[in-house]
Amino acid sequence: MTAVAPWSPCRAEPPGNASGGAAPRYVVDPSWPQKPDEFTWAAMPGIAVDARDNVYLFTRSRPSVQVYRPDGALVRAWNTENPPGAHHIEIGPKGNVWTTDFKNHVVQKYTPEGKLLMTVGEAGTAGDDQRHFDGPTDVAVLPGGEFFVSDGYGNRRVVRFDASGEFVKQWGREGEGPGEFALPHAIAVDSQGRLYVADRGNARIQVFNTEGKLLDVWENLIAPWGFHMSPQDELWVCGSSPERHKVEGRWSVVPPPDQLLMKLSPQGKVLLRVPLEKTATPPGKPGELNWIHGIAVDSQGNLYLGDIQGHRAQKFRPQ
Repeated sequence: MTAVAPWSPCRAEPPGNASGGAAPRYVVDPSWPQKPDEFTWAAMPGIAVDARDNVYLFTRSRPSVQVYRPDGALVRAWNTENPPGAHHIEIGPKGNVWTTDFKNHVVQKYTPEGKLLMTVGEAGTAGDDQRHFDGPTDVAVLPGGEFFVSDGYGNRRVVRFDASGEFVKQWGREGEGPGEFALPHAIAVDSQGRLYVADRGNARIQVFNTEGKLLDVWENLIAPWGFHMSPQDELWVCGSSPERHKVEGRWSVVPPPDQLLMKLSPQGKVLLRVPLEKTATPPGKPGELNWIHGIAVDSQGNLYLGDIQGHRAQKFRPQ
């Protein structure tokens, strides 16, 4: 295991108004996972952790879903229907696996072993209605089975479905105003039913109730790419610092200016800020990331991060 040096930007920073002990340092485990030689990785947009701390990797290669234990041992692997469209992956309250395919315009529900249970959207057909998506990015599932999809690359909306996959309602449109989206890139739900939407192109997080009522807008914190909701309703966010493009005036998102993690309270208070080392030439050294996209945190506080340009998943232990 390679330690992060004391000067490294992978050292966590408590916010200025935080109290208590020192923030943790994180060290990368370069031996994790023990990927079989015949497996390949491409862009690594999605990572999720189940109730047993098994780590699900979602990569744009085959096998597209790879499951590893915390010690790095392979548990199982299987393919989704269209690996190049892999985006975020989530574990539902009942342990089922949810994937979004932004190129094939579908959201799919699988058993942990990879049996397909449900497809929402029409594969290969984009649209902006009750039966179609256009570049969906993520899904958030309620305990009763209802789920919400951030339909983001082509459309700019959140869509609500019942447990059987029937349309219930939608909200959102393109724009910069409250409740509007530039790109809803990820979505998460807490134990109180609050929905958090990563409005990446507007460098903000918007909070809604399940009916679509806007509750809060968190701006000037982070340009969010991926979410992980903790059992304590603390929202982990990966992305980059919110910076305006010097010439065009828009938010600098792609390529990101840096690599950043944050842990936020349900009220949007910054609990922890973790700058990460960005590599200049992918894949870089262990501990470096390039276009961080996916984040998951296990019950022991280990961070699992996936990036697009680096083509890998990495594990970071708190110290």
